Amino acid sequence: MDRIKVVIHGVMGKMGHQILSSLGHNADIEIVGAVDVDVTQNYLTESDKQIPLSSSLADIIKQTNPQVVIDFTNHEAAMTAMRTTLESNVNMVIGTTGFSADDLGEIDNLAKEKKVGVIAAPNFALGAVLMMNMAQLAAKYFDYAEIIELHHEQKIDAPSGTAVTTARAMVDARGKPFFHVVPKKEVVSNSRGGELGGVAIHSVRMPGLFAHQEVVLGSLGQTLTIRHDTGGRECYVPGILMAVKKVVTIKGLIYGLDKLLSL
Repeated sequence: MDRIKVVIHGVMGKMGHQILSSLGHNADIEIVGAVDVDVTQNYLTESDKQIPLSSSLADIIKQTNPQVVIDFTNHEAAMTAMRTTLESNVNMVIGTTGFSADDLGEIDNLAKEKKVGVIAAPNFALGAVLMMNMAQLAAKYFDYAEIIELHHEQKIDAPSGTAVTTARAMVDARGKPFFHVVPKKEVVSNSRGGELGGVAIHSVRMPGLFAHQEVVLGSLGQTLTIRHDTGGRECYVPGILMAVKKVVTIKGLIYGLDKLLSL
């Protein structure tokens, strides 16, 4: 089987570096190009190999003829990259979060029109995907639910995309909102955190953390806690690799790594 040719969009970011170093050593993947904003050099060196580098995704696609573009940037940059990639008839794996229903509809429609595949997921850690699935299964049996998500202090959004996705999935599985406790007296404003469908969501941000999420469900006389912890960005690599291998075989959009795990 030929190696899958991949371009990394957002290569100078922390996840871009992780993907480059991890997938660059994989026998099934060939990193043929890289893109990031405001770069001035023409090549990156990884494992003694020079990889073409540019600030223009369109130019790199034309130069390297990849099968897959991997994007870990931000919402605006990812949408722009998505249009460039799909219009070039190239498949895409997206790890950026924050897409609206309209965004996902646009991605799916363009992918089908161009007969290419897109896999987008709010979280590529297999354990996190299993945690969300277990929370969704348990949701229909409990009346109360809270999510505590903990990340490093440099994370720009709160709550995390994983927490929002988990809460929505739990409410959908339950078929109605959870009971949400509102204190009669709130001594400190917003001490109950945010709320989505009755699920209270609490965001912790501080050094020493990477990415962690705890789901606590409760009913009369009992609670159930489901927790997932990660220690570094390498946790996302197996899921990304799974998505890269799958995306070259599909047409249209698959949203969520759970679809690849048949959950």
